[in-house]
Amino acid sequence: MLEEVERWLADRSWSAADRPLGQLLSAKRAAGTTVSVVLPALNEEATVGEIVEVIRRDLIEGLPVPLVDELVVIDSGSTDRTAEVAAKAGARVVHRDEVLRRIPALPGKGEVLWRSLLVTSGDIVCFVDADLRDFSADFVSGIVGPLLTDPDVRFVKAMYDRPLGQEFGDPAGPASAKANGQGGRVTELVARPLLNLHWPQLAGFVQPLGGEYAVRRELLERLPFPVGYGVELGLLVDALHTAGLDALAQVDVGVRLHRHQDGQALGRMAAAIYRTAQARLARGHLVRPELTQFERGPEGFVPHTYAVDTEERPPMLDIEEYARRRVA
Repeated sequence: MLEEVERWLADRSWSAADRPLGQLLSAKRAAGTTVSVVLPALNEEATVGEIVEVIRRDLIEGLPVPLVDELVVIDSGSTDRTAEVAAKAGARVVHRDEVLRRIPALPGKGEVLWRSLLVTSGDIVCFVDADLRDFSADFVSGIVGPLLTDPDVRFVKAMYDRPLGQEFGDPAGPASAKANGQGGRVTELVARPLLNLHWPQLAGFVQPLGGEYAVRRELLERLPFPVGYGVELGLLVDALHTAGLDALAQVDVGVRLHRHQDGQALGRMAAAIYRTAQARLARGHLVRPELTQFERGPEGFVPHTYAVDTEERPPMLDIEEYARRRVA
């Protein structure tokens, strides 16, 4: 590991407990900083309500100064009761297709995150995946904390243990799962090798693909957004080049429990992440943006070819509607 990264790990890796809530509220009040929390959601009726309720209970209601000023769920075309459950729990729900109507929406998580900048106003934007179970408010307060207390920090990722072998409906519960400091399968097999080989300054991030991170709006609005699964890697790499390593940080928020993807979905995710990395390594010729996978059918293995996400949205500052809003 680079000496620079070893120093960064010592100086820019914290625990959520390092900054008590009272300290964060005092810093927020003094600076007048506002915080928006965004939950991108696609068919998450089983979990989105609890996440919204915890954030409202612990970080908005009953506090002398709410830590979270804005709580928005961006519905990415759910066919279940996600929108209804989120609204009933107290979130403002916005459908992806209602934002920036002149640009037709593309499928993908990055598309939703990009559009969220147009319907939020916080100085700090905090993204939280909507499929988390046993959700703790530390996932928000932990990663927002350094941005409220240290003006040099501009981008904070959550780090956490991921229990092995635990899925939704596991009757044995958390006690059956073995905690570990590893990332997911795509992180360990694709993202971490890519980062270590090509962006070794980012080798210190425990969860580079994690969906929980908080960013100052002034940085976020300057970054391009891959529309699909490559968004986390793309934002992290571009933030490094735009703001520098010392502007990045990570905070330990405990344990993350969520729904796991099947192997083929992970393959498509890996392809999108590789393509995102390759686009940043060479803006010229791109690898073939398709992935063929196989499923066994009645007469043997059947190939299925999927397009790999190749679209990226420009920095939000380049969007006319966003620029007009800043001037208004």
